[in-house]
Amino acid sequence: MSSPAAFVSPFPFSDLDVRMVVADMDGTLLDGSGQIPDAFWPLLEQMQERGIVFVPASGRQYATLARLFERAPADTPFVAENGTYLLREGAELGSTTLGRAVVVDVIQHLRDLTRAELDLGVVLCGKRSAYVERKDEAFVGEVSKYYAALEIVDDLLVPEDDVLKIAVYDFGDAETGAGPRLEEFARTEQVVISNHHWVDVMAAGANKGVAVGQLQRSLGITRDQTVAFGDYLNDLEMLDAATWSFAMANAHPEVLARAAAIAPANTEQGLITTLEQLLAGGPGGV
Repeated sequence: MSSPAAFVSPFPFSDLDVRMVVADMDGTLLDGSGQIPDAFWPLLEQMQERGIVFVPASGRQYATLARLFERAPADTPFVAENGTYLLREGAELGSTTLGRAVVVDVIQHLRDLTRAELDLGVVLCGKRSAYVERKDEAFVGEVSKYYAALEIVDDLLVPEDDVLKIAVYDFGDAETGAGPRLEEFARTEQVVISNHHWVDVMAAGANKGVAVGQLQRSLGITRDQTVAFGDYLNDLEMLDAATWSFAMANAHPEVLARAAAIAPANTEQGLITTLEQLLAGGPGGV
C-alpha cells in the first residue's frame, strides 16, 4: 500500500488473521512521559490468550526493555538496539556486531567532530552493557533513559564487549548535525537516524525489519499475519516486514508515506486505540 489511509473506517480489521504485533517504543507505544500506558496490559493479556505474539522493537537496550516489560510473559521476544540484538526468554536468537576497526574509526571521527563543531555524546552499545566516557549530567541523564545497564569509562576504546552499535546523541538536530557527518560510514555500515537527537551506526544490513523477519520465520508467522507500529526512520524496514503497518500520527513524514495506515499519536494512546479495534474486529466490535 503506497499511500496512508485513516485507520478508523476503511481499514479491514475484521478480515485480519493476526499472529504477531510488533511495536516501536518511543513515539509509538510509550506515552509523552516515556511510560507504557496502563491500558496496554489488559490488551497484552488478550493477545496472549489468543496466541498473538507481542514484540517490543526499539533502539533501546535489551536490559531497558526487559525492565519496561517485566509484567510481560516470560517468552516475549525482544528486538533491541535497532534490530542488532534479538532475544527470547533471555536467550540470544541473533545478533549483528561491529568490527573493531569500524568501532575505532567511528569513535575517533566523533571525537574530532565534538572538538571541532558539534555537541555530541557517544554511547558504545555492547551486549553486556552500554558505555560512555562523557560524564556530564545533561548527557548521562539522557542516556540513562534508554540504557539501564550503563558504565562510565575513561576511554570508549577500552571496554571488551561485543559491540552492537554506536549511538550518538546530538544536542542539536541529528538530521542536520551528526547524521550527515556520519554518511561516510554508510558506504560500508548502516547509519540510521532514530529520532530528533539520536543517530546509530550499525553493521550493514542490520535493522528492525531483518530481526522481525528472522522471528517470523522461527515462529512460522507470515508477513500477512503481522501488524507493526512505528514513528521514525529506524522503523521503516520494520513496517515493510508487516502487511498491516501503522504510522503514528506524530510520525516522520517518510514513515507516514510508507505505512499502510495511520494511527492516532502516541500522546493520544493511538496504539492502544488501534489494538483495541484489532482485537474487537473493528470500530463496532464483533
